[in-house]
Amino acid sequence: MSSHLGRFAHALALLCLAFALPATAGAQIYLLQWGSYGSGSGQFDFPNKVATDAAGNVYVTDFLNNRVQKFTGNGVYLTRWGTAGSGNGEFHNPFGVATDATGDVYVSDYGYNRIQKFTATGTYLTQWGSPDGSYGSGNGRFLVPRGVATDATGNVYVADTGNNRIQKFSDTGIYLTQWGSLGSGNGQFDSPHGVAADGVGNVYVADYFNNRIQKFTDTGGYVTQWGSLGSGDGQLYRPLDVTTDAAGNVYVADFNQRIQKFTGTGTYLTQWGSPGSGDGQFNAPFGVATDAAGNVYVADAGNNRIQKFGPESTPTKRTSWGRLKSLYR
Repeated sequence: MSSHLGRFAHALALLCLAFALPATAGAQIYLLQWGSYGSGSGQFDFPNKVATDAAGNVYVTDFLNNRVQKFTGNGVYLTRWGTAGSGNGEFHNPFGVATDATGDVYVSDYGYNRIQKFTATGTYLTQWGSPDGSYGSGNGRFLVPRGVATDATGNVYVADTGNNRIQKFSDTGIYLTQWGSLGSGNGQFDSPHGVAADGVGNVYVADYFNNRIQKFTDTGGYVTQWGSLGSGDGQLYRPLDVTTDAAGNVYVADFNQRIQKFTGTGTYLTQWGSPGSGDGQFNAPFGVATDAAGNVYVADAGNNRIQKFGPESTPTKRTSWGRLKSLYR
């Protein structure tokens, strides 16, 4: 009798341990979400990209509402700015968003072929690109710019998608350099969607139609690449965005409806996500960002929400709010 009870207790202990372990070792834990379809404060109409600042605030480009919204790291609405138009501080489908060490915010104005710079509260500061919204291929001109990123020294990198290149600027918009051309060779691109910079001078590009991530120096020197078409570990299907964390890890969002995590040299570490609208599921994760605490934020565009994931050691209190309406266009 006691032998049977002992074996039962041992099995029960193992079962409890199994349930306590995460489904994928090293994967981020779902924490919370915010947003729903609409145009009110805290609602979205296809949120494209997401960025964080040093204070832990979260910025979201609300693509079809033509605005940027700002939240706390727990989804509390703070402010917003922008409306449809071509004037200073107005947008024609804002796509990418990034912050710098001083708290300023950079937004790629996809439909108006320019970058606009704001304070952390949305006060317009400056812009560069097209003076009249037209596209171009010269230095400092754009054709549907998507991703935007900053580095530790304040330089700004833009994924100039239609021109298949990355352009680098000072924080006031002075053109510095560029690299890339249409193709599939090392250092070439086919519709680069996302760009990220780490703290040690590397730049990562989500090379959309080439189904890969490419890594460069901050002056455009090719370093390495990883990824191939598919849904297996380390494979990619139309990578939408890329970001890094303080430890140098790289996170990639793709149309496999998941986030994958790699080392800075492309070694696959883990992944999470699947198609759907449940907690931790995605419908077109167009944007991904990290904060200083190791949390990961995903702009779940088709589900009109932001989802937040914590490191594996994060307490497992999980919260959600807002009824969501999937609207992928």
